[in-house]
Parts: sequence; C-alpha cells; structure tokens
Amino acid sequence: MTVLSTRALNRATLARQLLLDRAGLPVLDAVGHLCGLQAQEPQEPFTGLWSRLRAFDPAALSDLLTGRDVVRTHLMRRTVHLVTAADVLTWRSRHDAMLRQRVLGVYRRELAGVDLDELAAAGRAVLADGEPRSMSQLARAVADRWPGPAPRALGEMLVAALVPMAQLPPRGLWRTRAGVRNLPLSSWLGREVDPPSADGSDPVGQALVRRYLAAYGPAATADLRAWSGLAGLPKAVAAVRDELVAFRDERGRELLDLPGAPRPDPGTPAPVRFLPAFDNAILGYDDRDRIIDREHRGLSVAGARMVLVDGRVAATWTVEDGTVLVTPLRGLSPAERAAVGEEGGALASFLSDGAGDRTRILDG
Repeated sequence: MTVLSTRALNRATLARQLLLDRAGLPVLDAVGHLCGLQAQEPQEPFTGLWSRLRAFDPAALSDLLTGRDVVRTHLMRRTVHLVTAADVLTWRSRHDAMLRQRVLGVYRRELAGVDLDELAAAGRAVLADGEPRSMSQLARAVADRWPGPAPRALGEMLVAALVPMAQLPPRGLWRTRAGVRNLPLSSWLGREVDPPSADGSDPVGQALVRRYLAAYGPAATADLRAWSGLAGLPKAVAAVRDELVAFRDERGRELLDLPGAPRPDPGTPAPVRFLPAFDNAILGYDDRDRIIDREHRGLSVAGARMVLVDGRVAATWTVEDGTVLVTPLRGLSPAERAAVGEEGGALASFLSDGAGDRTRILDG
C-alpha cells in the first residue's frame, strides 16, 4: 500500500481546502465544498473565504446569510458552523444524537430527571409565534416548568441540540456586531429538516464520508470522527469503501480517499496563507501533524489565528490599529518574511477596505 509522506498529505489538504491556489468559485459553492466553516467567532469566516477565493467580496457572504442560502447553526462537534441551507436541512438529523450527548456531557447533573422530548416540545411551543429569541429568553420561558436546572442548561440543550436552530442575521454579517437570536430552521428556511432514513440505512452518513474526503482527504476514520463529532460512521465508511482508494501515512494509519481527488506533488510550492480562528483546515483532523507541529497544537483550540508558511503553521496573527501583527513560531528566512509581509498587507487592506496595508512581524 502506498505510503503518503506528511508533506504529501499537507499538499493534499491545501489543495482540498482551496489554500494552494485561490479558487474562482462562487461563495455558496465554496461554503458547500468546505462542508461549512467554523463560525463561533462571527467575523472569522470572512477571513477564511478571503484566503481561499479570488476577488472575494464580503457582501456576497452577507447576502447569502440574509437571503437564507447559508445558515449559522450548531452542527459538527456541537460548534457553530456556517453551512449551506441545503446541507443543514440534509445533515441535521444525522447529528441529533451527538448534539444531545455533547450537551449532556456538560449538563448531565443539571438535566437529570428532565424529559428531553418534553423540553423540546415546550421550546417549540414557545417559538411557535415566529419571534426569534436569545438562549436566555428561551430558557426563562420554560423555566417555570423545570425550576430545578440552571436556566443555561435548559437553554443550551434547546438551542444547541433539541430544536434545530438558525442564528439569525444581523449576527454574522460583515462588520456587524449583534447578539444571538434563534429561530427554528423550519421557520427560517420554510421546511423541516430531513428525517432519518426509515429503513435503517445511512445515506446521509455515506454522503458525509464522501464530502469530507473531498474537502479533507486523504484521511483516517479517526479524522472523520474528529471533524464531525459523529461516532457512528463505521457502517457508512464500510458501505462506500469499494468506491475509495487506500493509503498509509508514515505512522502506519490507513487513509481513505476519493480516487480522483487532488493529491499534488509534495514539492508543489505553497503560498503564505492567513487562517482565521478555529479554521477547520486545522481542526478537521484527529492527527494534525500534516499542518501543525505537535508543540503548537494547543493554539488551534485556543482561538489563535494562524499563518501558514510553506503549508504549515509558522506564526500567529492579530490586528491592532489597522496593522496585521505577526508573531513567528519559528525563525523565518528573509524570503519568508517578505512573503508573510506581502500577504499580511493584502489582508490588512481587505480588513480595512483599502485604508491600510501594514504588516509588522514581531521578533521574539
């Protein structure tokens, strides 16, 4: 079985994630290809798409949100993702059990004795008037019926697990600060989410395997589980296995992939790219060695924004007074510093509508 080096996996990830060459895709198609973007920090998807698309216009993403073509919702790993309306309607039921279990993992003691189906029905009844509500408003509305649990436990279970919700604009619009207002997906999108398969098959799980590999492969089943949060995908993998090709990584793990998916030559040059906080190019794997050194792995879950140099995390970045500040995690050569400065200046210009293009690389 062919062994793929860490560098080969890196170049494959960059190609699948639209980070090797900026793509000319429409924004909606890019969001779909990426299987959504991590979005608990509302402005971060704009940087993520700017780094991936040619001539990205942030207004296009805002228009998709207000036009209900993309939705902010809890989905993979119980985190807020920006996904296409078509995907959330198809995928949400497949994530229901995982979402319940993850919220219970935090609030099991507080929610002991609460019938979750009754709680879901009570939440839906409150929301039946069509008025969006914050999590705290929804929790207060049902708290009289369940006075024991902390309101946050009730609210989070309702919003993140029991009732498929959309976080409504203006939250998530370009350069807009707004609190979270929730409305059931069925009200916002005009129809209920697709129900689970009645015959016990898992067509959605099988589609998720294919879609994940298209955007993240080659990858191990543990990587698929880490990205989705779903533990019950082995049958889906087995069902599509004859469609896939297999490799091994340098640790001996089996990696699966779509046969025609891009696997660039490991020597392919990789441009500097600035990633937003919690980008799935890093978080979408159990084994992240292909893109970040193990000593820096903790940064990926701490909300640090990353800079890729030669395809790997080599620095973090922030913005201060319109200047992109870069903190290297290793020594950068003069050529690398120049490339980081150029891309950082372009990012500063994007973030400021052309008012500034300054990058400062900090020295340790």
